[in-house]
Amino acid sequence: MSAVAVLPVRSARGWSDPSFRALATQVIVLAVLAGTVAFLATNLVGNLEARSIRTGFGFLRQAAGFEIGQSFIAWSPSASFGRALLVGLLNTLVVASLGIVLSTLAGFVVGIASLSRNPLVSPLARLYVELVRNTPLLLQLYLWYAVLTQMLPAASAAPQLLPGVYLAKSGLHFPVLQHGVEPLLAAVLVGVLAFAGHGLWARRKAERTGVPAKLWPGLLLLALPVVAVALERAVTASFDVPRPTRFGFSGGGMITPELTALLIGLSLYNAAFIGEILRAGILSVGRGQLEAGAALGLSRGQALRLVVIPQAMKVAVPPLASQYLNLAKNTSLAIAIGYPDLMSIGNTIINQTGQAVEVIAILMCVYLALSLAISAFMNWYNARVALKGAS
Repeated sequence: MSAVAVLPVRSARGWSDPSFRALATQVIVLAVLAGTVAFLATNLVGNLEARSIRTGFGFLRQAAGFEIGQSFIAWSPSASFGRALLVGLLNTLVVASLGIVLSTLAGFVVGIASLSRNPLVSPLARLYVELVRNTPLLLQLYLWYAVLTQMLPAASAAPQLLPGVYLAKSGLHFPVLQHGVEPLLAAVLVGVLAFAGHGLWARRKAERTGVPAKLWPGLLLLALPVVAVALERAVTASFDVPRPTRFGFSGGGMITPELTALLIGLSLYNAAFIGEILRAGILSVGRGQLEAGAALGLSRGQALRLVVIPQAMKVAVPPLASQYLNLAKNTSLAIAIGYPDLMSIGNTIINQTGQAVEVIAILMCVYLALSLAISAFMNWYNARVALKGAS
């Protein structure tokens, strides 16, 4: 028997090897990216030095020297730029949180109304959706701001809605606690941390047992610190009541027309999109579910609330998260109507200090953190809805 010579098979080398080609491509892309970043950084440093522009974050301790029309904490022009950014952050968080709540409530109404059998309610809901969705948000903000500033009376003719509560062109004026709201903000932070901790614990317990946890203990942990501090402040502190003067109001707190217009515009604009998301989620549930609810003796409203909507939320939560992120980022349009949000105050600080790079970096980090927080909460809620539906 003759021996058959077996020739060694030469392995692929160079670009003919897929693994080598993939590794080389990644190295080239990383090298180009690193070179681009290095070029931009060098160019930035050179331009700053050529224009004698200081760098660093030391400016945050300097006195701001400007007024802020709406502030939820104590503010004066002698305060620092860092506190000004904190004021803008709180203003943005108030608008974003209230806008999410209000747009969700209005979106539920719009979504269910668009599926109504009433020959008047459904066309009106569809007309609202088409009108709002196909009109720029900035134009709607201008419209609401013009309506509020033109329809409300001047300070001298402002009606007193309640004792110490006045409504005028300058906004809604009301009594406030004289000792500030810092303890209340700290209580809100403690409540949020307690709510988040309970949510993590409940999720792990649900993964072990397969039984979804109840939501009310977390909500109780969220509300208890706020309620306790609010009651303590209401009992021990005195109130600063607004007083009408010839040129406006003295003392008290105020909700400006800019804040009201921004809340109304953002809420109604996003409610149209949320209504369509919820309508699509409801339509994704089989009609047999409504019929099964009717067979159990449930009314149409009870079947929607107890049977259809819980199933529709599994479909609606992911696009709802995207809509909430859009709402949070759209709060930056407040600069167009003069509301002092984070972007507006950051722009003022840039004009006064010239520290554009540092301020823009702070703004990017804040908006990134806000978006990630909303995304994390919606991911937790989506996992909870999926787990509840699976059980």
